[in-house]
Amino acid sequence: MAELPTDVWRNLPAAKRDRVLAAALDEFAAVGYSRGSLNVISREAGVAKGSLFQYFTDKLDLFATVAEVVSARVRTGIEPRIDEIRAAQRQPDFAEFLVAALDLWVRWFAEHPVDRGVTAATNLEMDPDVRAAVRDVAHRHYLEVLRPLVVAAVERGEVHGDPEVLLAWLLMLLPHLALAPFLPGLDPVLGLHGASPDEIRDTARRLLAPLLGGKA
Repeated sequence: MAELPTDVWRNLPAAKRDRVLAAALDEFAAVGYSRGSLNVISREAGVAKGSLFQYFTDKLDLFATVAEVVSARVRTGIEPRIDEIRAAQRQPDFAEFLVAALDLWVRWFAEHPVDRGVTAATNLEMDPDVRAAVRDVAHRHYLEVLRPLVVAAVERGEVHGDPEVLLAWLLMLLPHLALAPFLPGLDPVLGLHGASPDEIRDTARRLLAPLLGGKA
């Protein structure tokens, strides 16, 4: 598990932290974590490469910090709108709510390519240590948003089954659906790459309705 950034990092001027983070986000969004170059990041941020190891205890710390920044930014951008969708439902339908929430997520990725690239890197990282470090961060945000919604839906009888099993399925399925429209080859069956928002919603309904006890 990655350590927290150092006191040196926390005491940096905000503008300097922002430059380092922007350079790291751009690099990892473009080529992924393991292939990302600290030389490129330090050059683009205007800092010495050695300074990065004063800011972060190791590469995993840097990777996890980037995953945290993007996960929190996406969550801050869409969570209030998710709450509004849930509150506006006249007839509670958890599958339809998730379709609407996924639509928000897809639209966010369409408008924020760096967030999309980092999220793709987080979900598709091949190195097991790096993958664990960055996905632990992302999963914490997903679970903090999804767990109370799933538990409440089960308690209301909207869906049936073990909430933890449903959460496990959703954590495997929803990031895939959010990224598949933008990543060629991620979806080999349903034609999600390049699909329109309406097509994505229809496909999400087909996938989610049987899982949550409805009809496809």
